[in-house]
Amino acid sequence: MSYELDAVVGEFDRLRSWAEGVPGAVVAPLGQRLGLLQLSADLRGDLPRILGDLSQAGQVAHVAADFWGGDGEQTAAVWRAGVQEWGPVHTSDFGEPRESWPINAALARLGAAPPGPGAPDHHDLFVEVGLGRRRDEEDWRGAALKASDAADYDEWHARDQAERESEQRAAAERALHERLPDIPVPLNGKDISALLDIPEGRTIGAAIRHLQQLHIDHGPQSREAAETALRVWAAGQGLRSVAAGRAEGA
Repeated sequence: MSYELDAVVGEFDRLRSWAEGVPGAVVAPLGQRLGLLQLSADLRGDLPRILGDLSQAGQVAHVAADFWGGDGEQTAAVWRAGVQEWGPVHTSDFGEPRESWPINAALARLGAAPPGPGAPDHHDLFVEVGLGRRRDEEDWRGAALKASDAADYDEWHARDQAERESEQRAAAERALHERLPDIPVPLNGKDISALLDIPEGRTIGAAIRHLQQLHIDHGPQSREAAETALRVWAAGQGLRSVAAGRAEGA
């Protein structure tokens, strides 16, 4: 799998204010209030001037990377007050500690911070700010377009957090209806449908998952114990009243 990056990283709102007056310039949001200005062919041709302009009000980094199948290279430089103050630093040898890799070192100079000891990749600012979430220019332009209607970084971040939380809730809900592998239950879907008077569907999956959790927590269940447990579970899910309503209607 390939990865390509050629961009300017800096404070999101500042980069986007600059990009508003430049045809074709777009800025994608990153973590920690940073943004990524994807460099088009036109912007690359005027890069020193652009970096000088962008760095007048704060540090920016020019970052580039090219990987294929785990092998590749990366380069980074940091600009401040119109001049290059660090770099460019280049490497294709990633045996050194991650914090010394060029892009991570540049991000640290921009003020990006690791989440703390014990977190995955806690020395990898590249991962922490989200540079691994997209893989090429097209992906970054898509991310910029998605964020283009946000007034500022705070609005985008709030919306992004809400979307992530919604996705997590949806994933947790799906997990409740997914059968776990290699955990046997004494009743199959047809048995449960007949026992609870419910049609085939997601509720059957949830019932099987409930029986599997009982198996995990208390060991194998007999058929009679499983039926009793499911009737109690169904009452808690409001399924008993549905079945009763059907019976009364009959």
